[in-house]
Amino acid sequence: MSVPLSVLDLSPISEGSTARDALRNTLDLAQHTESWGYKRFWIAEHHFVATASSAPAVLIGLIAAATSSIRVGSAAVQVGHHTPASIVESFGTVDALYPGRIDLGLGRSGQRRAEALAAKKSAPPPETTRPTETREGVVIPPAFSPAGLLSSSRVAAAYSVLQQPGATAPDFAVVVDEIRSLLAGTYETADGVPLTAAPGTGADVDLWLFGSSGGQSAQLAGALGLPFVANYHVSPGTTIEAVESYRKAFRPSAAYPQPYLVVSADVVVADTDTEARRRASTFGQWVHSIRSGHGAVAYPNPDTATPLTAEQKHLVADRLDTQFVGAPDTVVERLSALQRLTAADELVITSVTHRHEDRLESHRLLARAWGLDGLRAD
Repeated sequence: MSVPLSVLDLSPISEGSTARDALRNTLDLAQHTESWGYKRFWIAEHHFVATASSAPAVLIGLIAAATSSIRVGSAAVQVGHHTPASIVESFGTVDALYPGRIDLGLGRSGQRRAEALAAKKSAPPPETTRPTETREGVVIPPAFSPAGLLSSSRVAAAYSVLQQPGATAPDFAVVVDEIRSLLAGTYETADGVPLTAAPGTGADVDLWLFGSSGGQSAQLAGALGLPFVANYHVSPGTTIEAVESYRKAFRPSAAYPQPYLVVSADVVVADTDTEARRRASTFGQWVHSIRSGHGAVAYPNPDTATPLTAEQKHLVADRLDTQFVGAPDTVVERLSALQRLTAADELVITSVTHRHEDRLESHRLLARAWGLDGLRAD
């Protein structure tokens, strides 16, 4: 039996459209994917770029209101931009109205940037680049270092606006501990004063950690017995390392006696391989806008976009090589290989195209080919 499929959405803004269009498209996609049998609908958090997912808790509440059964959550809240109390109160508010359907995913944003800046100052020797390899049908490219991107002036400017003056992101483990304590109703301040989040304490949310390497996020998720999401769609070169680190660190918890692993993938499906490649043909331009430090641009139109140069292609080669593009059977074969290699309990797909109709069709065709309950193949 195939593992469940879930959806990760960035609420992308396409060329010629608006944030309002993107948000309406996200609600429409959530309603359709619920009817097609997808298990979860997650929202990424991004700021000051051409996506409309900058306020995940607000958007999650709107999606929960527009749907009835699909789990809705964050992928992931960037904890460097929020306090543990604000996170718990926001998600507790949504859970109070839509109990038992909310996933609270957490990512290390601010701490990762601090580490990148420290690494840049220490000027470590360049890493040896290994060649791209294929393991059991899955492409494993060289690891991409985000240090240059995270230390760019544009990212620095965004962080300066997203944090209070003089604020620094605390250690991720400390944030996760405080969030767990607030949810459990056991939180006390440093001087012993108990505080209760209302709403928030006792909220029936599932806590998830997201990671792109075998570092702190994977290890912490394992040590706490939490579910973990390995971001193949962001950092395909380090996904296997992340998976192995999580499993090695795993200690059973009351909620998860066994590891629970989700792996992400970029997907575009169409009726034919040729048409799918056309619809995905500007993915490289979009990723390049991110990797070059300019931030995600409005998603380019395949009919008018300027082709990438050889230098630009080199910067995004790992993401192009690991995007799952093709007819339904083509994509199912590759996704199945990713699931087998990682032994993932669930896959979460993200699909970005210029036209919303193409994105809907991509999810519908995949649901049918994968055999989801809502759209089983004839």
